[in-house]
Amino acid sequence: MDRGDIDAVLAHLRALPVWSKRSAGRVGQRMRGARLMLEWLHTHPGDGWQQRWQHAAADTSTAWIATVADGAGRRGPIDRAVVTDGVTTLLLGRIMLPDYGFFLRFRTTTLFRDAKTLFGPDAFVAVAAAGARAGHTEDYQIDAERALAKICLHTGRDLDQLAADDLLGFRDWGMRAGGKIPTGLHAGWDLLRETGVLQEALPLRRLGHEQLTSAEIVDGYGLQCGPVRDVLVRYLDERRPALDHGSLRGIASRLIGNFWADLERHHPGIDSLRLPAPVAEAWKQRLAFLTRPGQQHVKRENRLGVLMTVRAFYLDIAQWAVEDPFWVPWAVPSPVRQSELGGLAKHKKQERARSHQRIRERLPRLLDLVDTAERHHREQQALLTAAQTVATGEHFEIEGRRWRRLSRSDYRLPNRQAQPIPHVLAEGPDGVHHDLTRGEDEGFWAWAIIETLRHAGIRCEELLEITQLALVSYRLADTGETVPLLQIVPSKSNEERLLLVSPELASVLATVITRLRTRSGGTIPLVARYDPAERTTGPALPHLFQRRMRWKHDVLTPTMVRDFINDTVTRAGLTDTAGQPLHFRPHDFRRIFTTQAVAGGLPVHIAARVLGHASVTTIEPYLAVFQDDLVRSYRAYLNTRRADRPAEEYREPTDKEWSEFQQHFHTRKLELGDCARPYGTPCNHEHACIRCPMLRVAPAQRRRLEEIIRDLTDRIDEARANGWLGEVQGLQISIEAARSKLASLDRLARNRSRTSVNLGMPTSPAERS
Repeated sequence: MDRGDIDAVLAHLRALPVWSKRSAGRVGQRMRGARLMLEWLHTHPGDGWQQRWQHAAADTSTAWIATVADGAGRRGPIDRAVVTDGVTTLLLGRIMLPDYGFFLRFRTTTLFRDAKTLFGPDAFVAVAAAGARAGHTEDYQIDAERALAKICLHTGRDLDQLAADDLLGFRDWGMRAGGKIPTGLHAGWDLLRETGVLQEALPLRRLGHEQLTSAEIVDGYGLQCGPVRDVLVRYLDERRPALDHGSLRGIASRLIGNFWADLERHHPGIDSLRLPAPVAEAWKQRLAFLTRPGQQHVKRENRLGVLMTVRAFYLDIAQWAVEDPFWVPWAVPSPVRQSELGGLAKHKKQERARSHQRIRERLPRLLDLVDTAERHHREQQALLTAAQTVATGEHFEIEGRRWRRLSRSDYRLPNRQAQPIPHVLAEGPDGVHHDLTRGEDEGFWAWAIIETLRHAGIRCEELLEITQLALVSYRLADTGETVPLLQIVPSKSNEERLLLVSPELASVLATVITRLRTRSGGTIPLVARYDPAERTTGPALPHLFQRRMRWKHDVLTPTMVRDFINDTVTRAGLTDTAGQPLHFRPHDFRRIFTTQAVAGGLPVHIAARVLGHASVTTIEPYLAVFQDDLVRSYRAYLNTRRADRPAEEYREPTDKEWSEFQQHFHTRKLELGDCARPYGTPCNHEHACIRCPMLRVAPAQRRRLEEIIRDLTDRIDEARANGWLGEVQGLQISIEAARSKLASLDRLARNRSRTSVNLGMPTSPAERS
């Protein structure tokens, strides 16, 4: 129809099946409007209607609607309605394919509704069914279907004929026009994947975030010198097999961004790795400071790291040139001398000192942070529960404060978007509107993240990779006691390890599992985690740290983890000694965990293994309470002991030795609970268990612990009455430790589920039989 005459086009439009349920008068008005538009377009140059539409600049403005109406000799609102009806009819007949920007300016109530009946109606029905299965709200589903209808109208294709490139074109237009992805496109993409129209394995937000080739990494810096660009590409290819993707990009950032790209900016035309002395010296001076437009120069923290990377680049080429002639022309002296790296040891000591200071500042405030997270979640949970008991528009009270439940139309927040599932909304006593569903969800995950990090001492990446399959158990052969273990998959050190699950950690994980099962029909949803460092998407697994995002479940991101922690810190009002806000990073919990474990008597080399470090040297920066001489002495002791250790110790254990190992778990039984010290380690507190952090108090012994606290209080009063001040000090240490254990017991009791939770830990074949 693009080159058909006006009568042929109108005949085509009259045959559209969309008019079967419309009145003859309504259809006649649409045909009159279509004729007016075609007559107006015919006055513009072009070989077809699409070219005439483009020459008329109809996509960039809608002022022509009034022009067409005036040219028809009519006045008033109905004239405009006739024209807009005509435009809608021409678009539904695919006579013109508008630009996406046209939909921002052309307002109509029927275009997208009618498009669903003409551009693959069966596919649109399948999309609606997929949205219903996912539990989409009406607004959220409308946004998704409207985005898909726009793509159909723009491309002229039916919905089931769309390809990934069509949706990516809409995405690219949105990023160019407004710097964001169009509303509804994410959901539309996933709905087409769900219905089988798209065969893409990744969600839309993951496309363009895959691993880059070495050439793509280098070309991202826009280098001018082709030969050097090729050398850098091949260098990264050589280094790639031994590095993860994040480390490879880090090398590229230092070697290309901080080194060669900087040289090209300041020395246009440079084409050799052999740098004249003045050029190399000028680069080193620029490297010492960060320069940003409109801002003062600041000292560069990673200057030595850049120098090391550049020197390694030159030395690698020199070594490879011995075996591969490709590198021979590029084997030149390094512009970075060994003597210029002399400050590296000092720099590491400064970093270690800063790390120790962070731990000293944050360790005393850890329980304040934990209490704030727990209290905030309880408050948000109580608000949500109370709001769910009343109807929309009704009031409810929480702790003497009056709230009002809101409808979706009454809810006021900037950048409001349609939610995939209904949320509970409310207006607070101060008139501020709150999304209670989201508030409770964020409060829960903030609490779960903080508790898991502080009890497990794992990295942020390892936290997000925990799945239900990571919970395993070991059953003692003689007693039948089950010891829960948490399997940590390889991450930074590529070393898998097992952690003993403490009662506190087990309570947190049980709460997480219960929440996921309750909200997902009794099972934990299988979701695939995207690793932003590696730029890869893993298999679908029952990840524990997942939440519903928009219309589906997804694993939390590192940014979300940091945001949840920072929000809790802000809510707690934590400050340092200077009165400045105290910031927590996920890795701070790992350092605090290590410091507390070693201070409680755990040997340094055992702590290193728990953290997944192969060397004691790696763990030294974590130990804020240890003096350097103590670490050096202990390392020397370990080295001597290992050298003197007989070779027989590395053989397989005998039945007697294995029995002694199992007997160790019997000797852990104490008056108040269990001793958690590792096998083969002595008691550092001379069996003063009430003071020892390794004591795990059993909930059944709460009354006994309270009796001990009362007895200690009486003994302190007696000692003070008799002037035994030294005795008072010792008893105060004991009573503070006892009260701390009682508080931990109370916290564990609050967090423990009312009923037992099956963690889904796999058992051995022998146990199943």
